[in-house]
Amino acid sequence: MSAIYIAGIALFSVLAQWLAWICRVPAILFLLLTGLLLGPISGQLQPDQLLGDLLFPVVSLSVAIILFEGALTLHFHELKGIGKVVRNLCSIGMLTTFTILTASAIWLLELDWRVAAVLGAVLVVTGPTVIAPMLNAMRPQKDIDRILRWEGIVIDPIGALFAVLVFEAVNQVGEAAVFSHTMLALFSTLGVGTSVGIVAGWLTTTIIRREWLPYELHKFGILALVLFSFTLANHLSHESGLLAVTIFGIWLANQDDLEIDSVLEFKEDLSMILISSLFILLAARLQLEDLMLLDSDVFIFLAIVLFVARPLSIAVSTFGSDLPLRSRLILAWIAPRGIVAAAVGSVFALSMMQSGYPDANKMVPLIFMVIIVTVILQSLTATPLARLLKVRQPAPNTLLLIGANHVSRAIAKGLTEQNVDVYLSDPAWENCKMARMDGLPCYYGNPQSEHAERYLPLTSLKSVMALSPNRHHNALGVQYFSHLLGEQNVFSLKSSTNHAKANKDSATFLSRQLLFGDEGNYAKLSSMMAKGGKVSATRLSEEFTWSQYQEVNKEAIPLFIIGEAGKNDDGLPVRPFTPDMKNAPSSGERVLALQPPKLSVLRDPAQKEAPIGEKLGD
Repeated sequence: MSAIYIAGIALFSVLAQWLAWICRVPAILFLLLTGLLLGPISGQLQPDQLLGDLLFPVVSLSVAIILFEGALTLHFHELKGIGKVVRNLCSIGMLTTFTILTASAIWLLELDWRVAAVLGAVLVVTGPTVIAPMLNAMRPQKDIDRILRWEGIVIDPIGALFAVLVFEAVNQVGEAAVFSHTMLALFSTLGVGTSVGIVAGWLTTTIIRREWLPYELHKFGILALVLFSFTLANHLSHESGLLAVTIFGIWLANQDDLEIDSVLEFKEDLSMILISSLFILLAARLQLEDLMLLDSDVFIFLAIVLFVARPLSIAVSTFGSDLPLRSRLILAWIAPRGIVAAAVGSVFALSMMQSGYPDANKMVPLIFMVIIVTVILQSLTATPLARLLKVRQPAPNTLLLIGANHVSRAIAKGLTEQNVDVYLSDPAWENCKMARMDGLPCYYGNPQSEHAERYLPLTSLKSVMALSPNRHHNALGVQYFSHLLGEQNVFSLKSSTNHAKANKDSATFLSRQLLFGDEGNYAKLSSMMAKGGKVSATRLSEEFTWSQYQEVNKEAIPLFIIGEAGKNDDGLPVRPFTPDMKNAPSSGERVLALQPPKLSVLRDPAQKEAPIGEKLGD
């Protein structure tokens, strides 16, 4: 029977993630609802009976991996450029929230002060996995979007580390404890956790740099070291393992010459599996009688979380800044709790319950109540509030080009010269480096990854053009962004005419949004550019129509039609040429095309043979 339940958890995890993808809401919402339905409501899933003594180790090791993956995204050099407001939110703002929630839990809910302190520390964390879907829907102004995204990214590992330190501190205090003994035990825990994390980071860095481990074993090897470091630190000093893996991840993230992107991608996938399963198990452990332990005062506590702690944290963090009042108001409302809060809090609650702390059994229900209320309430009201306060961005106007190869870079430069906003993405560092040298913004990595949700300007994207020579990369991009932006806004370039059947069978071909006409493909564009072809724009007029353009530029490959202002938010969108395009370019619009070498030379206005139209952007 255990195998059936485990398989069922996996199936329901996928279903919950799929529903979240369909509804474009944080996945945590459906995962928690699934756990509640399977656990306390129907009684079909009982994690304590299913896993027995393995429950606490499984939850602890899962949280260790989740925290390690979060720490891999914390780069010190990025902390310098995130702005004073974000730094304040992750320092004095975090302490403000901790103080208010801890005091409220003590005096209002009458919790044991040690449980209240850990609860307050856990609830300072938001996290990018709940912030990103909300921001993508509400499209706030850039300063608000930037602050909230970076707060979620940075406070994820910092807040978790702070919660670990608070837990270690209260765990060392007893009624008869001597202050010196308590401080010695605390510093011992901090010393062991920090030392094990640094040694693990140094060892991993050395192994990878000296190639003592083959590339195909990097992911598995680092995962094994994470689990071993967590277990070793806990063995040497009680509950220091979470600190060790957090330090381990931060160490690896800040090694400039260390290639760990594949490891991060693997940890993202593994974290999704663990998070999905873990949340269903944790929600299923909730008992109706535990929820009944929470009296009416819990609603006052939730009101303090929403209307006191967060606004005061924003007020303190934005003091002296030039942020307008409207921006501060929307920041004061958006702070959904998520994955790290529930996972870390559950581990602490299990440990404190095993140690016999009073009121420890109330911690998990309180955390889940805060998560459910903040996610549901803020997801439903964020967009209307942003619209009411007039802090939403204009209609999206950025084109994302999947691929930063020489073809994509040439097209991007041509679009940029016509005042069209572009953003490139490529998993090859050399391509991204070349794009950035050309002054083009480029995301290094896979645009459909969880990491991309944190760093790509998703709220500004109007259309996606898949221009990679790899048709599989194009297919993945088309499938992913078709859901986010709609199929009518996602396009793909065929790799070549030599892969007709492969193109026909791929998701890219089935999307029917093929770029640059029936003859357009990457191989042809690349060949023309290698021979000296150039991307240029020509303005059409009453005297020089689209028909005349086609007569003069027979060998050119038309790429885009650009409106007079060259922007997407003025009613004149940038339209790519496609095989089924219905409306031909008209007077006043510009045609961006790849001109073959001979026409590139003849484009010089000083030459009599130059085409009749007005050439732009040379």
